[in-house]
Amino acid sequence: MQRQAQIPMVSSVFSLILVSLACATLQPTPTITPEPTATFTASPTATQTRRPSPTPRPTRTPNLAATQQAEGLQADVQAYHAKGYLTTTAGEFIDYDDFDEECDSYCGWLLNDRASDFFMTAHFKWSSAYRSAGLSGCGFLFGIQDNANQDHYAVFLDRSKVYFLQAGYYAEPLGPTRGSGRVDFANPADDPVEADFTLIVKDAYAYVLVDDKLTGEYTLSQSRVLRGEFGLAVLSGTKRDYGTRCEMTNLHAWIPEE
Repeated sequence: MQRQAQIPMVSSVFSLILVSLACATLQPTPTITPEPTATFTASPTATQTRRPSPTPRPTRTPNLAATQQAEGLQADVQAYHAKGYLTTTAGEFIDYDDFDEECDSYCGWLLNDRASDFFMTAHFKWSSAYRSAGLSGCGFLFGIQDNANQDHYAVFLDRSKVYFLQAGYYAEPLGPTRGSGRVDFANPADDPVEADFTLIVKDAYAYVLVDDKLTGEYTLSQSRVLRGEFGLAVLSGTKRDYGTRCEMTNLHAWIPEE
């Protein structure tokens, strides 16, 4: 069993996220030093099961549900390739255990896999402890670099928008170059909100699908190293009570052959 290691997305980065919503002027991030209240421990929720794409013919009677799931994922690969979202259909799937975490700021968990091109998909379900909370939701991380700035990208599904963030020395939200990036869900403080969420990264482009519909296409920085670890994240626009509670099920990643 491989364990997720929670990464130190501390309050300095979270503060920049909030500031970036209020003004366009970017300020340098202070030196990232974990605070005592943000001690990160390994989480046992990420057992990984790798299997090639397409799944080889088994030698014994297969589990029907698992076979249908694999066929569905391979169909997604074919469809994304046909739409130009992927450069190849040859690769491998990675299955992850279900994810269930709470956070009252900005928290991330590494998945111990790295790639430049990939896609990740999961069923998101999240709730908020406060009805007037700011941006809150579940998300994916990618391009995580092991450097002083902790350079990375983060993509969150809020009740009203896809929040795409380029973080490091600066925290900078990225707007879509195609599509609106907007969604319209009920308030997660009233009842948990659910949606299927897919992130596809190819070269310097990212595609975000919500409930199988393209919500936005994003252009990534040409000056950044995109190959890096990817992971899971929770964003909370309130520090009240538990903040944001996030569940991810049917969590998979696909990485092309190198």
